[in-house]
Amino acid sequence: MKPALSVIFFTVLSGAGYGLWCLLGLALAAGIYPSMDSVLVPLAFGFVLVTVGLLASTSHLGRPERAWRALTQWRSSWLSREGIASLVTYLPMLAVGWCAYTGDTGPAIRIAGAVLALCALATVWCTANIYRSLKTIRAWRTPLVLPLYFASALLSGGLWLWSWLVFAAGNLFTIWPSVLLMALAALAALAKARYWRALDHLPANSAGHATGLEFLGGVRAFEGPATEESYLTREMAFVLARKHSRALRLIAGELAFALPILALALAHLLNAGWLVPLAALVCIAGLFVERWLFFAEARHAVAAYFPQGQG
Repeated sequence: MKPALSVIFFTVLSGAGYGLWCLLGLALAAGIYPSMDSVLVPLAFGFVLVTVGLLASTSHLGRPERAWRALTQWRSSWLSREGIASLVTYLPMLAVGWCAYTGDTGPAIRIAGAVLALCALATVWCTANIYRSLKTIRAWRTPLVLPLYFASALLSGGLWLWSWLVFAAGNLFTIWPSVLLMALAALAALAKARYWRALDHLPANSAGHATGLEFLGGVRAFEGPATEESYLTREMAFVLARKHSRALRLIAGELAFALPILALALAHLLNAGWLVPLAALVCIAGLFVERWLFFAEARHAVAAYFPQGQG
């Protein structure tokens, strides 16, 4: 499929924002967040990431002013559930912000933090299920899509949160956040490698699969479906050369997972806290490439009807 930059910006930036909110909320709920004085800045940064991502997603719509109508189909649509969850998440975010602003360190901020974490995870869960539920795209019909979306959000958001805490403290006051983030990056890298390996072994698109008649044997169209380029050929029959795919996979893996691990390790070895925000920036760049590939390498079943969609 042809990658839409608006959707890539949404899934990467909002994912990082929800990941940041989730980890911030969990730390507040568990009572392990180091300082109530340093809550508002990461909370606001998460707000910027989430809001910019959501606004970017509306640019992919033909009539953005009608986007609210998507919220009415929550019984059957993961897109509708995602929209509702994304808006609901602003409420506990505001509650956490109010508690931090007023200096309330009691049960209220713990409860608000727990709700914020749950709502953020629910939004990412809905986003992943939008793609995982599409039967027409074999590449996304895998259990790996959901954990990969969770891992990407928590890793990128966690790096930004840790960057702020290091800056606020003036030094790397503990190694455990870095260790957990490095472990998460390693697990995400392994899961992504497994996803790409499975993708390479998927059978090619065929008219038999697209029509559901493959059990009868070879199926082919008697006549081409169109004589000119259309939305289907532009959006659904996008082809990415395998040589470019392999190079981009390497770039995505190094930027999103390998280099952040290296940067976090060096940050502690050299006592160089500035390497933590660098790791966050590099991770975001890698996730943009990874998410572009997520769409570019997917093959919609309808592409089987077009010559350029074969393979």
